[in-house]
Amino acid sequence: MKVCIMRHGEAAFSASSDSSRTLTDYGIEQAKKAGIWLKEQNFHFDLGLVSPYLRAQQTLAELSSQVSVAKVTTDKFLVPGGNAFQVADTLTMLATNGVSNVIVVSHLPLVGYLVNELCPQVSPPMFPTAAIACVELSLDASGKLEWFHQA
Repeated sequence: MKVCIMRHGEAAFSASSDSSRTLTDYGIEQAKKAGIWLKEQNFHFDLGLVSPYLRAQQTLAELSSQVSVAKVTTDKFLVPGGNAFQVADTLTMLATNGVSNVIVVSHLPLVGYLVNELCPQVSPPMFPTAAIACVELSLDASGKLEWFHQA
């Protein structure tokens, strides 16, 4: 299974709570460009897993206006302080159930820790906004980092 792990686009700093921060105009542009790039690479996603935080929801909405995402599920564990092991376990279960391509849109530090959880030989990468790591996840839950893209 291909798992694309993406950090949300650039977000505004002022909001009533961290979860309600919105994308900036630049963040919207980043998300659209990421979607265009993924489409150019012939990606399409069976599933999008996204944080409940507004900036991640907006990122996936902009990205999916450019590249096909068949189904979207909001996952309460995809928050900044989420548990990478728990998310990796969910991804492994999806792989065993025949899901082929997933995009995960979340936050620092979780995105870096998730790459490391799936690919223990890789140090957690530093994700700038709208960066994407692609991991090939085998049925035995071992992952291989295939590429890292930043706009």
